[in-house]
Amino acid sequence: MADVDEQGRPEPPLAAGEVATLQGFLDYQRATLEWKTRGLDGTGLAATVGSSAMTLGGLLKHLASVEDYWCSVRLHERDPHPEWAEADFRADPDWEWRSAADDPPEQLRRQWQQAVERSRHDVALALQRGGLDQLGTPWRGDDRRPSLRWILCHLVEEYARHNGHADLLRESVDGQTGE
Repeated sequence: MADVDEQGRPEPPLAAGEVATLQGFLDYQRATLEWKTRGLDGTGLAATVGSSAMTLGGLLKHLASVEDYWCSVRLHERDPHPEWAEADFRADPDWEWRSAADDPPEQLRRQWQQAVERSRHDVALALQRGGLDQLGTPWRGDDRRPSLRWILCHLVEEYARHNGHADLLRESVDGQTGE
């Protein structure tokens, strides 16, 4: 059992193999987003800072789509999850950010949690099939394909960057701060 900090986040292992370390850091970042959005109502999830349109609700929806995109579409060559299939990201690249304002908080949290669970399942499947060297599909218009290792590192980076935004947004809502 992982050590858990005062916010309920599982601490990444200090000395483990590559898979456990990558998954540990990703789970820590996921738990940080959960903490930063915990207990907020629709008003709190819709709050902005300065001239930015970014919201905590938008972060939940965006990261749900990122989880599905990388762990299902790119890693396993699946069609987009039904939640994203109708979205025209080419016409509206900020669709998930903008549309989150219309979604109830419970829906945003459930959508994100379900995407995380699907990703955990998809990563476990890829680890069984080919380990961290399992290749996904090309996505940049050439034949280069990201490995599962790259995808997990990218997810850690995506969460870490957006958790910095979440810190500022949460502090603006109710003054709650913390790493």
